[in-house]
Order: sequence, then structure tokens, then C-alpha cells
Amino acid sequence: MNVKKNTAQIVKAARTNFYYAFVFLPKKKREAIFAAYAFSRHTDDIVDDAPSPERAKQDVDAWRAQLHACYDGTPTHPIAINLQTILADFPIPKSHFLDLIDGVEMDLNKNRYATFDELYQYCYRVASVVGLICIEIFGYTNPRTKEYAVQLGLALQLTNILRDIHTDFKINRVYLPQEDLDRFAYSEQDLAKQVYNTPFKDLMKFQVARTQSYYEQAANLLPPEDKSQLFPAQIMGKIYAQLLSQIAHNPYDIFNSRIRISNPHKLSIALKYWVGSWFESKRK
Repeated sequence: MNVKKNTAQIVKAARTNFYYAFVFLPKKKREAIFAAYAFSRHTDDIVDDAPSPERAKQDVDAWRAQLHACYDGTPTHPIAINLQTILADFPIPKSHFLDLIDGVEMDLNKNRYATFDELYQYCYRVASVVGLICIEIFGYTNPRTKEYAVQLGLALQLTNILRDIHTDFKINRVYLPQEDLDRFAYSEQDLAKQVYNTPFKDLMKFQVARTQSYYEQAANLLPPEDKSQLFPAQIMGKIYAQLLSQIAHNPYDIFNSRIRISNPHKLSIALKYWVGSWFESKRK
């Protein structure tokens, strides 16, 4: 099996918004990011596709062992083997992948969040650490880029949460903090009935504003000297920010699963940032 080709197919078949951020990377970086994404995707699938929580826990433990084997030079799973091949060129800290596995594992034990502080930990593990992994592949010189990756990861994950409120609820997961539901007097029963009222609109306005603040924090943290290398991150940020704008404009669409960006539009965003990064690199 051509593992590199297979990991690229995993990214494309997932119809992820990330694909359009990665496609213009140089070959070595593109193959590395596909390998890291395939690892991340498989981690998600272990939990989401398992026939039972008990089986999922066993599979997560086995996958964590594969990660350790990957860094010891003895992996046996094709995705882990492919990840190992990129580590010589891109020495990504193992702790990032361990945090990711721990975050995904939280879905086995927790399907409600009392406070935003609790949700923050989840978002950091499943999204911010992915950003930290990505920048080790994209390349950077300013240490502040790490904080940029953290804040952007939070923004992307919070956008995902808002987009997927309805689909998550159908599998008994509510990521909106209970303190927010209480604050705006919007209950899970209202969510189940898809009640569209003033409390719902106020709740969504609050969620959108908080999420937008993380995009703004990320933008303010992006070091100018690293912008050209980080064009894939900027593509991701722009695509997801536009998803957030759709949610803000028509919040009831979360119940209709109509919130998406067309592939041609995603490609145009990717081209814009890729071309901009090329000109930026030529000025250096």
C-alpha cells in the first residue's frame, strides 16, 4: 500500500476545510501535514466509530501505544509508520499528539460542560495542539507564533461547535457550556425542539462574539516575519471565519445543516493567501 497516497486520500475524502489550506504547500511539507492530519483523523474515528465505549477505550489505549512506538522507531500501524517518517525533518513534540489523544478521549467520559473553562481545556487539546503540530511543519521563527496557533485553534474549534450544535445534540453531546445556557435561559429541551426565540438569538450572539474574539486575538499575535510561511493557517482562519459569519447572519441554520463554504470559494481563498505568501517571500 502507498501510505503517503493513502494519507492524502484520507484528507481529501474527509472533505475537510483543511484540504484547501494544505494543497499549495511544498511537497515535503504537504506530505508531512497529510501524515499528521491522518493521525489526527484516525484518533477521532477511533472514538466516533467504535461499537461501544469500552471498545473505544481499548482502541484509544492501543493507539496511544502506537504513538509511543512511533517515537521509539517501532510502529506497526500504517498511519503511525507514515508519521514516523516525517519526524526526522519535522521534530514535532510527542506531547502534542498525546494531548490530542487525551482530548479526543474526553468524548468517551464527558458529553456536557458546566463552564467555559472546562470547554477551553477540551478545545485546547483537540484543536490548539493541532495548530501547534501544524506550525512545526509550516515553519516559524518567532516564538509568539505558538500563541497564535493556540488562539487560532480555539477559534476554529469554537466555530465547529456552533456549526455542529444540532448534529452533536443528536448523538447526545452538548458543547455549549451549561453556564451559558443558564445565563440566556435557553434549555436543552429548547434545543431538542429547535426553539428559535430571543434567548436563542442572544445565546448565539454571545457565542459568536466570543469566538470572533479568538480570531482577533490570533490575528494580533501573527508575527509579520512568519506570515509567508503560515499562509495555510491564514487560509484555515479565513474559511472558518466565513463559516462564523454565516452563523451570525442566520443562526437558525445550525438546525438545517446548511452552513458551509463552497469548494470554489475555498479554493479562491487558498489561492489568494498562497499568492500573497509568494510575493511576501520574494520581498525578503
